[in-house]
Amino acid sequence: MTSSPTPNTSQPPDDKGVGETALPLPQQRHKVVLVMDLVESVRLMAANEAAVVNQWRGFVHHATSVVLPDCKGRMVKSLGDGMLVEFDQPTDAVRAALTLHRYFAPLNDTLPASQRLFLRAGLNATHLYADENDVYGHGVNLAARVADLAAPGETIITASIFDGIVVGMDAEVEDRGENYLKHWPEPVRTWAIHSVSAGSPTVRAQVPEGTPLDFRPSIAVVPFETRSHAAEQFVIGELIADGVIAQLARSPDLRVISRLSTTAFRGRTSSAGEIGRHLEATFVLGGSYVTYGDKVVIMAQLTDNRREEVIWADRLSGDVRDLMEAQSALLDALCSACSKALLNDVVQRTLVLPVPQLDSNALLLGGITLMHRSTPRDLQRSHQLLEAVVDRHKRVATPWAWLAKWHIMQVVQGLSGEPARDFQRAIDTADRALDLEPASSLAMAIKGHALCHLGEDVDASHRLLQEATQSNPNDPMAWLYNSVWSTMWGTPEDSMVEAENALHLSPLDPQKYYFEMMLANSYLAIGRLSEAVDLCRSSLAKNRYHLPTLRAMLIAQFEMGLVREARETFVLIMTLQPDFTLGKYLAAGSHSRLRQRGAKVFSELGLQH
Repeated sequence: MTSSPTPNTSQPPDDKGVGETALPLPQQRHKVVLVMDLVESVRLMAANEAAVVNQWRGFVHHATSVVLPDCKGRMVKSLGDGMLVEFDQPTDAVRAALTLHRYFAPLNDTLPASQRLFLRAGLNATHLYADENDVYGHGVNLAARVADLAAPGETIITASIFDGIVVGMDAEVEDRGENYLKHWPEPVRTWAIHSVSAGSPTVRAQVPEGTPLDFRPSIAVVPFETRSHAAEQFVIGELIADGVIAQLARSPDLRVISRLSTTAFRGRTSSAGEIGRHLEATFVLGGSYVTYGDKVVIMAQLTDNRREEVIWADRLSGDVRDLMEAQSALLDALCSACSKALLNDVVQRTLVLPVPQLDSNALLLGGITLMHRSTPRDLQRSHQLLEAVVDRHKRVATPWAWLAKWHIMQVVQGLSGEPARDFQRAIDTADRALDLEPASSLAMAIKGHALCHLGEDVDASHRLLQEATQSNPNDPMAWLYNSVWSTMWGTPEDSMVEAENALHLSPLDPQKYYFEMMLANSYLAIGRLSEAVDLCRSSLAKNRYHLPTLRAMLIAQFEMGLVREARETFVLIMTLQPDFTLGKYLAAGSHSRLRQRGAKVFSELGLQH
């Protein structure tokens, strides 16, 4: 990218002091920065300057007149062979970058390889200083640094962008790991993004015929939108959605999509049909709300996404504080009316289809997300966030349950010095959650999962996991951990069905790579090695450092006779975890058949005790 023009310094300097001429800093705002430039522009212009300049001018005109207005972007400046653009939302920035990359494709089809024009781009979300002329701050520099990592035709994003998009809906991603950037103090995690392909393979649940799961209509509850722009109002929409999901999930007649998946649609203008297609939900419940002092008025509507037709709508009012109660009268009324309308609609059409504080929410969601990032630094940050939310809400079960899961993840990621001790900590922490909420399916599932790995009371772990799915048939984690138990101690065919059901219940979950890894292990257990490898690859594209996925990949590759590929995977595992030994591998679930197969493969590849 060319540098900005050098300012004219021929005029005599102002005789005022620096303090007298300095302007006040512009307002600091949260923005998404796109840096995009033309690859090898110096070489291209040296060969045919007029043609390249003309093509670049056409590109800039197309960007500023068509793409950026449609994607709500503002051109900050064009630099001769590059551009700097700002956006408010990561999704808009990603859409713009992917669209702009396609501009030169028709021209390139007519040019020899040496004359083709390609772009590269970097995206970063950050707080920066912005005025009508420019944007300022180290976050702009980071966008430019990650753009340097991009190959021709690529866009590289940072974690701040990755956390703001939905993989599989906004873009496909490829984890590029941590990179050391010039003049940057610490390694930066990056991903390459690509357009979502209509032909992308999607794992679909295949629930056996004859089970009740085939006959339940599915519903997605998206966050309710505020009609106020006050920041403190946004938490109410989350409370409404959380409460409705918790209520509806107790019904054996409904399949309720995971909260972590529906959160992806916060603030979007997606239609009910689009939401339903992405989440595989027949019905979508959403709406808006407004507050007047201590009162809240909710405008709710239920849409059948097949017809994009509103089948129920109502206006309900109550006390804001009522939303904080375990038994909210307002949410009870909303859920009762919605559930009745939905089920009546299904019966009438004779169709049976498969189907509190804002800061505290951020702590919990951040803790859950970072827990599954797989690097030691992210895992430690996750622990800090979960400890903070537990300390703030000591009498709420959910944060305790996720903290228990954190102790399991420490072992699973191979970062525990004493696996048995940490599994016991997970059990003790889950017991704290169950003391607060005995019917918590999440806490039961996590405790059962820890007992499953310990292997000291396999029957007790199975009873807990079964109870979790009975308590809440719509809890994807309960089904997922039942799948783990079946893989280790039960029937592999059951494991596959349970893992597919978990993935079906949470199709856009930020932990989707984790669900895919579990299903890969199920396929591995029943000998469907090629499908296991495909799922591992899909999982690793989202999280390349996830050691359990790499271990499953290695076993499948070796048993398929792909010894060279297996050795490459083995080298990567040892690079990520240099102190990995057979003893550590067998410390959890050493009696399971799949773990014994894995131990044999690792031994063949030279892993020492």
